Amino acid sequence: MSRKPRLRSGSGVTMHDVGLAAGVSAITVSRALHSPERVTPALREKILQVVEQLGYVPNRSARQLASARSHTVLVLIPSLSNTVFIDALAGIESVLQPAGYQMLIGNTHYSDSEELALLRAYLQHSPDGLLVTGLQQAEAFSRILQERQLPAVYMMDLSDDGRPCVGLSQEAAGAAMTRHLLQRGRRRIAYLAAQLDERVVKRLQGYRQELTAAGCHDPALEWLNPAPSSMQLGADMLDQLLAAHPDCDAVFCCNDDLAIGAIARCQQRGIAVPGQLAIAGFNDLQAAAWTTPPLSTIATPRFAIGAAAARLLLQQLQGQQETGGSRCLDLGFQLQQRGST
Repeated sequence: MSRKPRLRSGSGVTMHDVGLAAGVSAITVSRALHSPERVTPALREKILQVVEQLGYVPNRSARQLASARSHTVLVLIPSLSNTVFIDALAGIESVLQPAGYQMLIGNTHYSDSEELALLRAYLQHSPDGLLVTGLQQAEAFSRILQERQLPAVYMMDLSDDGRPCVGLSQEAAGAAMTRHLLQRGRRRIAYLAAQLDERVVKRLQGYRQELTAAGCHDPALEWLNPAPSSMQLGADMLDQLLAAHPDCDAVFCCNDDLAIGAIARCQQRGIAVPGQLAIAGFNDLQAAAWTTPPLSTIATPRFAIGAAAARLLLQQLQGQQETGGSRCLDLGFQLQQRGST
């Protein structure tokens, strides 16, 4: 009678060997490694200790053949240097790792063409699902997802077309900060923006709506630069704005990087903040509370967005039905009022 061959890892140690050493079956070892929720924490810890002692390396190819799943999730973000997306990745990992999934991370550099190329490249690894930033993708990108029937969740924004998403209303957040500046008595409020991705543009739309309603919108005070965002750019844009519009009494920056640079330039030029010029940012990065004066900004729940998006994707992968509109989760934002306004 022939025996079923044992699956070997790259180290030569088999799952059967691990099971013998731990006093459990190979199936239990597999569950501990790939579906940890199906074994007790104590048993999983015991098995992991044996795995470490024996130097066992799981045979990924055999696992994929057996389960028809790769237990990987493709995550596409526009930047690996922006704290906003690093925080979101941390939230994603906090959910996927305990569930036995690994991330395949792609940096799109805010480019639709790079995003499409990354999707095509990573599909060779057969990811089980996709987490993608934003709602605007190339037509070919959406077509591939539909053809492959690849489960996907969209992050950082809210969709009105039924796509699963987790984020906040960028437009409402932009309106909230503009309304705050108006309530502080400011009327010549400029909007400084860089990168000009879809979320930045939506904040601009909220800014426009509030100023138009207040009867003081001036398109000349919209300073839009497609260059990558930085503190240096924020300082330079402030110089340009004030040279053209010295009567400006407030600046709403599309992110904290620009705002921190603008505050630093005001200090260099002897411009009192907020006495002469109120300055506001967006995202509430760690440095925002440590500027002089501290920066008023919109706090966004990046870690929570990543974690919730990962949970929503896992629900799709496990065939669970979402109810009560949970396919689109609005995690909101908070207006942080500090000394700069």
